[in-house]
Amino acid sequence: MAIEKHSTPMLDQLETGPWPSFISGIKCLRDQHLDPRINNMSNSLLGQLDHSYETRKGYWKGGTVSLLGYGGGIIPRFSEVAWAFSESKEFHTLRVKPPASNHYTTAMLRQLAGSWEKYGFGLITFYGQTGNIMFIGAETQNTQPFFDEINAYGWDLGRASPCVRTAMSCVGAARCEMSCTNELRGLDHNSAYLVQSRRRRSLAEHGIARANPHGPAGLGRICDQGRADGPSHAGQPVRR
Repeated sequence: MAIEKHSTPMLDQLETGPWPSFISGIKCLRDQHLDPRINNMSNSLLGQLDHSYETRKGYWKGGTVSLLGYGGGIIPRFSEVAWAFSESKEFHTLRVKPPASNHYTTAMLRQLAGSWEKYGFGLITFYGQTGNIMFIGAETQNTQPFFDEINAYGWDLGRASPCVRTAMSCVGAARCEMSCTNELRGLDHNSAYLVQSRRRRSLAEHGIARANPHGPAGLGRICDQGRADGPSHAGQPVRR
């Protein structure tokens, strides 16, 4: 069923310049996306944005939207003209932490985009000023389900200044022009440690004694029932 499109004469002018326009991208979501929910939300967003340009006034107001266990990470937006543009009356942004000092694989991006199309508007910005991925346009009821899904496959919620964490997990020279340390070397060292840890765990699960050169004394034991920290069959730590 075709939707009744809002007239957008002000926005149409933005598409006439020499550079690609974000308006064209939102119109694409309105006209070509297969999900009617995203079609309607895009149409409503374009109508409100054109209204803002015409009246020279912004109509987004803040509020409080949060996830379980988190005090930040969501930029709430509620429309003051919801009576006219009801499909975009809630248009929150979720900020997701980038991978430390690394770039994304296409598989990662497709997985994130699939989750966002399921729960959000489909609009993604790389990056906000703090290095986060900005997932723009979610209703309040869909913020927690979206986060739960991406968190299950390894992503965490961002917030202001998420890049300032530790030297090992700094966003790094991949996207930071002020990087002053070799984050990739730190990650390589950490990755090597994780590989060794997984190898020791695998050996332990097969009941093979291995010492842990990086851990405290007494942790390198023969495993009992697959637990790397379990008691030795002989009741004695592995000799170092």
